[in-house]
Amino acid sequence: MYDDIYKNKTVCVTGHTGFKGSWLCEWLLRMGAHVAGYALEPPSAPSHAVALHLGERLTADIRSDVQSLSDVQAMLQTYQPDFIFHLAAQPIVRRSFDQPYETIRTNCMGSLNVLEAVRQENRPCVVIMVTSDKVYENVEWVHAYRENDLLGGHDPYSASKACAETVISTYRRSFFQRFDDPSQAAIAVASARGGNVIGGGDWAEDRIVPDCMRHLAKQETIPIRNRVATRPWQHVLELLNGYLRLGAEIYHALYGREHRDLERLGTLCSAFNFGPNLTSNRTVAELVQEILKHWPGTWQDFSEPNLKHEAYKLHLSIDKSYHLLNWKPLWDFQTTIKHTVEWYMTYYDKSYPEPEFVRDLTRQYIELYQKEWESRQQVECI
Repeated sequence: MYDDIYKNKTVCVTGHTGFKGSWLCEWLLRMGAHVAGYALEPPSAPSHAVALHLGERLTADIRSDVQSLSDVQAMLQTYQPDFIFHLAAQPIVRRSFDQPYETIRTNCMGSLNVLEAVRQENRPCVVIMVTSDKVYENVEWVHAYRENDLLGGHDPYSASKACAETVISTYRRSFFQRFDDPSQAAIAVASARGGNVIGGGDWAEDRIVPDCMRHLAKQETIPIRNRVATRPWQHVLELLNGYLRLGAEIYHALYGREHRDLERLGTLCSAFNFGPNLTSNRTVAELVQEILKHWPGTWQDFSEPNLKHEAYKLHLSIDKSYHLLNWKPLWDFQTTIKHTVEWYMTYYDKSYPEPEFVRDLTRQYIELYQKEWESRQQVECI
């Protein structure tokens, strides 16, 4: 898909020990990229990154906090990346109520540190800043949120990501969009908004799919705390495909022609939504029932009377990503659940899965996704 863009390129991924970060690194390694990871210790046990023995196959496996500007600067100075994918964050909404200061500091100041390090390094680079679908001022309306809708946040997590988006926009407009000046470094910055991703290898706390998998593996009843909440469920590979495609399109606009495509760069260096089709907007109860079609078990409603605020309705408009990147979801809701549950069932079928087994299992789904994506692209070109 993008092998010609990322092959032999140096790519820095912050948050590589997390769920999305580990899948992204595995995909980049498969394409022949040189990947330097920067993150805290794995956030869960088990951990997808640990199960993959990911660190052993990276160019660098750095353990540090994005709140350290000097450490982020040192990474960029040492590895001089062609691409940066900034994923490092405190990603759990419920935890943000218990740790509001840490959540806002990590998510906002971490983004600021990456951008400031890029500014000071002043070297050509494509930077994809990952935020969240929860950056919007969610008023629970039924239509989808577009990239130019009002940002905000009821909870500390949403506020932290909306704040990060403001910082990203400020740095992009103030320091980086100088593509018509050959004396300036070609630094291109875009942000990617998506969320509620699922897939094999996620064991984070307070996430519905990992909770289901843990209980099913132990043959226990699944407790559900918010069965009526509606979310836009999508497979992790859909979102990562969006990140990679956005980065590749920006790189092509910079270097794919004799002259830079200034008009396209001005359009691409902005915010993009990546979400599933409307039919994947399902309640938690529907999600659990679909999971149980593939891994039989039971669930019980444990709704909390004083549940901390979480949005009940959330859906993103993906028109911009479709028209500018030719990106749209590949897997529907049923297929997403099927591939997710299959990954976990295969993993848990092994008492102590070897790293090669987990790597091959993960790459099996990456290769399946790539094959189906390319087949659809060929059909649509006919």
